[in-house]
Amino acid sequence: MSSQPPVEALAWRHDGHRLEVELRQAPLNEIGTVLLAGLERLAAYLYAGASGARVVVIHSGQPGFCAGADLRELHAGLSTRHAWMPQRARNVLLRRAAGQFIDRVHAVFHALDQSPIPIVAAVHGVCFGGGFELALVCDRIVADKTARFCFPELRLGILPCFGGVPRLEREVGNAVVRDLLLTGRSLRATRAHALGVVAEVVPPGKALDAARSAADQIARFRPGTVAAAKRFIKPHPAARLARERALFLDLVLRPEVLAALDRFVADTSVRPYLPTSEAPGG
Repeated sequence: MSSQPPVEALAWRHDGHRLEVELRQAPLNEIGTVLLAGLERLAAYLYAGASGARVVVIHSGQPGFCAGADLRELHAGLSTRHAWMPQRARNVLLRRAAGQFIDRVHAVFHALDQSPIPIVAAVHGVCFGGGFELALVCDRIVADKTARFCFPELRLGILPCFGGVPRLEREVGNAVVRDLLLTGRSLRATRAHALGVVAEVVPPGKALDAARSAADQIARFRPGTVAAAKRFIKPHPAARLARERALFLDLVLRPEVLAALDRFVADTSVRPYLPTSEAPGG
């Protein structure tokens, strides 16, 4: 696969001091190799100065912000790669490949998380799993009232692996993290705001406008001062991220996980990542 993502995956444009980044990967911005390559290109652009941009706004051109990791791509990799090999040897290679992918995600999410240019996320609709983890690398989350935040990974027998738990622990109390992770329930935007996950809640369809307004406020300050403030208030949870990675790799090749991925791929419903009888999440 080419290292350059197709234009549909991710695109950006300058609007004054703002760099506006649109996620375009149909159907719901699933994070696989294509969108990941786009995010890597974005991170490199930010660290090269982003042509003078003072703030970044990330938003989605799809019906939701991001449905999470590309589970169909994960399933294809785990079920077909090296299928001719003995199981033990195959598992070693699959674990290595999964680890290399996670390392790429961790690298680019770390780059965005610690970018000297602040990032504002405009969220609507589904913000699940890896999508929630992507939002959590941003410095400010603006959500419209359609937004839902969730860690559904336990339904597949795995844990989040893109850094979401350590970064959410950085924002809120551990009791909130435990509740979200262990129940798999989603948070509505208003509840996420009350817990401190979301900075601002706005009417449906207004998240991008509000994110632009917040970005304009941030851009009034000296870039060097903003970068220093961000370094001070946003510590990097390196040890917790390493532990998260190890736990995921311990779980991902278990038979029950592969069976759950089989069921996911076979599901023809519009949003198979949602349970059929989810309790309201606040």
